[in-house]
Amino acid sequence: MKNAINWFEIPATDFDRAKKFYEEVLQAQMHTMKMEETGAQWAFFPFEMENSGIGGGIVEGQGYEPSQVGSLIYLNAGDDLSEPLSRVEKAGGKIVLPKTAIGPNGFMAHFLDTEGNKVAFHSMK
Repeated sequence: MKNAINWFEIPATDFDRAKKFYEEVLQAQMHTMKMEETGAQWAFFPFEMENSGIGGGIVEGQGYEPSQVGSLIYLNAGDDLSEPLSRVEKAGGKIVLPKTAIGPNGFMAHFLDTEGNKVAFHSMK
């Protein structure tokens, strides 16, 4: 097994608001898709499918409920998580754990997105 994780989903109650939040914070365009069978809407984070990259996205649909408890997803924050973290509150989120050193494993930070999900960033600087 190359990676323990291969896909993740972040629930949204307001799809457009959530998509705008993550696009602003990550400075990346998210591709969207709607599943006609279920009515669920998806917006996908960029990832490299060819190199067994780990993909995921935000989803609004029946059975998807934002949460501050449970599993915690760490998003790749690039070279320095200070950059995307500085955009969290401007985009409508809230920082709940500021940039914190984790020894030789780099840095982490936790935030609440516009939907109420607790999500994290990781970077080596």
